Amino acid sequence: MIFREEGGLKAWIVKSFGEPSVLERVELPRPEPGPGEVLVEVAATSVNPVDVKIRRLGLPIAPELPGVLHGDVAGVVVAVGAGVTAFRPGDEVFGCAGGVRGSGGALAEFMVADARLLAHRPRTLTLVESAALPLVAITAWEAMIDKAVILPGDRVLVHAGVGGVGHLAVQLAKWRGAVVAATVSSAAKGEAALVLGADRVIDYRTTSVADYVEALTGGQGFDVVFDTVGMGNLDGSFQAARAGGAVVTCVARSTHDLSPLHAKGLSLHVVFMLLPLLTGRGRERHGEILRRVSELVDAGKIRPLIHERRYSFDEVPAAHAALEAGEAFGKILIRVAAR
Repeated sequence: MIFREEGGLKAWIVKSFGEPSVLERVELPRPEPGPGEVLVEVAATSVNPVDVKIRRLGLPIAPELPGVLHGDVAGVVVAVGAGVTAFRPGDEVFGCAGGVRGSGGALAEFMVADARLLAHRPRTLTLVESAALPLVAITAWEAMIDKAVILPGDRVLVHAGVGGVGHLAVQLAKWRGAVVAATVSSAAKGEAALVLGADRVIDYRTTSVADYVEALTGGQGFDVVFDTVGMGNLDGSFQAARAGGAVVTCVARSTHDLSPLHAKGLSLHVVFMLLPLLTGRGRERHGEILRRVSELVDAGKIRPLIHERRYSFDEVPAAHAALEAGEAFGKILIRVAAR
């Protein structure tokens, strides 16, 4: 039930799915953490494509209506539930902890989160900046480290190399010692990919798969191809991989001819990082990944690419509209609290 209550919290909810205008600002009762949970005062959240798709389409993973969206959160622990030992009030944390079926989201001043999904935020980022990392960093880690198991010297191709997931994948691959190529759609994005660590950039609008495979691998293909685009691009990923290589994707909801996998003996891996939130299984792994990510950020090995405009908590619909319009270069952040 949605109602106003003294001492409650401000939040954005959806009562139906559609355009950004369906986002409605309300006041909710302040929640209390249960066993294994913490209550986080939300400092910031970021907008991910899945948040927009849930809002617009009402995907099967959407929270029950009326619902609070957004998984990415950075904030301060203000209370802990029974059994929580990893965090205490005052700790600054980050994670991807809700906004899907069965859990509340981060578009609110306070959020209850499973402690297993959180980690202490990187010291070298601000608390607000930390909100740019969780979903995309976990996705990139599961693709590059857990699935592809990148080794030093591997030739790796990352599609959309300065996209939300792609820009972290480029940096993780370089950290593992790979030779990294990234596809981009403009000269400015190509320059950004090189700054992030890509060894070569490919303008996919003007260069065919066959041409860049020949130019960058002598026609042999890449050891690992990470597709963050999907649809026809996944077919191009099969083409770009070497015989015996691996293709990893986080967008596999389409139909494809798998005969190229057979012809080349490829392995295909799919990443769906929201599974632990939806099933309750494997949540500890997300906390572990975020702890490693925090260490790498503080060691100067990876950093988030953040859109230059920061949105206030009054501008949530505008932030969604900006992502849908393709206006953002880097992760879109929404500052919730004044921290």
